[in-house]
Amino acid sequence: MGDTILSIDPRRLLGLAFASADLLVELQSGRVRLALGAAQKVMGLNEAGLMGQAWSDLFHPDDRSLMDAMVSCADDGVRRGPVVLRLAGQEERHVRIILRALPENDGRVSCAATAAQPTGPSLPAGRLPPRESFDDIARGLFEAARVTGLELELAMVEFAGLGAMREGLTPGEAAALDIRVASAIRAESHGGSAATRLSSDRFALLRAKDDRPENMIKRLTRMVAAEASAHVVPLEGGASSARAMRALRYALDDFLREGLKDMPPMTLSEAMNRSVKRTLARAGALGVAVSQRRFTLAYQPVVSLTTGLAHHHEALVRFEDGGSPFALIRMAEEFDLIEELDHAIVEQVVKKLANDPDGKLRLAVNVSGRTIGNETFVDHVARLLAKHDEAKGRLIFEITETCAIDNLAVANQHIQSLRAMGSLVCLDDFGAGSSSFAYLQQLQLDIVKIDGRYVRELADNGRDGALVRRLVELCRDLKIRTVAEMVETIEVEEIVRQAGVDFAQGWLYGKPADKPGPALRPGPPVKPVARRAGASESWG
Repeated sequence: MGDTILSIDPRRLLGLAFASADLLVELQSGRVRLALGAAQKVMGLNEAGLMGQAWSDLFHPDDRSLMDAMVSCADDGVRRGPVVLRLAGQEERHVRIILRALPENDGRVSCAATAAQPTGPSLPAGRLPPRESFDDIARGLFEAARVTGLELELAMVEFAGLGAMREGLTPGEAAALDIRVASAIRAESHGGSAATRLSSDRFALLRAKDDRPENMIKRLTRMVAAEASAHVVPLEGGASSARAMRALRYALDDFLREGLKDMPPMTLSEAMNRSVKRTLARAGALGVAVSQRRFTLAYQPVVSLTTGLAHHHEALVRFEDGGSPFALIRMAEEFDLIEELDHAIVEQVVKKLANDPDGKLRLAVNVSGRTIGNETFVDHVARLLAKHDEAKGRLIFEITETCAIDNLAVANQHIQSLRAMGSLVCLDDFGAGSSSFAYLQQLQLDIVKIDGRYVRELADNGRDGALVRRLVELCRDLKIRTVAEMVETIEVEEIVRQAGVDFAQGWLYGKPADKPGPALRPGPPVKPVARRAGASESWG
């Protein structure tokens, strides 16, 4: 045994110096060539069992592409990680991984591994966190940076022609490209999760400030096989997380719209100042668009899981300039345009209902938390329904959490006024904001829509499944019905149905369209979940 230890090249053991780890693994050509430490505890195999194994095969199928990307970009000597990944096998186990290719070590890659707990929801291969999740991750990193002194920078990445390239591929080839892109972006991000897709060509990630931006660009170009460019902006130390988040949002909105046209900003504050100037100009244009009703509505079906048929449709605003509705609605809230926008959208929806020849169409419309606190909105709806009596009883109001409700008691009075007019009221995106349970406690509602982040990955995430089941039970006790959004697969549909969810919405049933249409996937009637006495059975 002693002779074996002495025969090991000392450079191999240097891998233990770059991280406190339970296990050191050395890789060559993607296979384990050396294992030292608590292999059984960390990986579920002893040292001998690891020898010769294909390293990425030891990880969950959804995480293999990320591990392959990390290994492939470790050849420049830059430390990669830490990132927490799932191991293969039925038992859910996670490990914390750090990689580095040490100099003059014949291309071998040192990997430090430690048993770990999951740090957040798991991501399927080919997926990046959605924008709202990225904002949450960024907020946590900004707070941690203030405490620990971690130096972070924002990278805004653009791949030339990536969207056009994808359109020319077969479905299988497009899926493989998505996996390659997501893995490459995640491999460059802090913790493997601080990244998001902004459009078909544009991405954002937060990373530790420990490598030259041009090296990152070369790696991304090589891994994706598309020309990458990037603006990398350091985050100022000492800035409050609130200010940093505001600057981040403005910078990303500006990048999404403008791309990498200008010279790179020197700081995130400079990026924000540039964006504010453009935003003020766009806010003026948005005010004109709202006042002149220069927007259209798209309609997405919401399906009854009892009948499999479209129960109602959600009306979603689309602006003429093609700008992101998410960014423009947030701008409308920040520049006090949201109430006028909500008034205008409700007008269009009521007219749509009034002109429906069958009189059976039912529509849901989004209402900002700021708007629902203002009595003028209730008066506006009352006047519209008095003028278009045929629209009564066919309107749902979905209260969003993008802007907090200042006075819940007043908001509840207004909600009850809307319900008295024959409308239903829904709390949108439950779980997306910090006040969801306070809203549920103090507002008398008809429906709760479960945030898509808890729904989309239900087939792969038992924790989210437990949360959804408990929420449905709570709502059932409160005589409130539930909607699951972002239902994209048959497996997720069956999970939410078994959990007792009443309605579902997502691409499985149809994308937003110019006209309300039937669900794409009508299903057979299903025996409904038993309801408590007194639960509302109106609206079907």
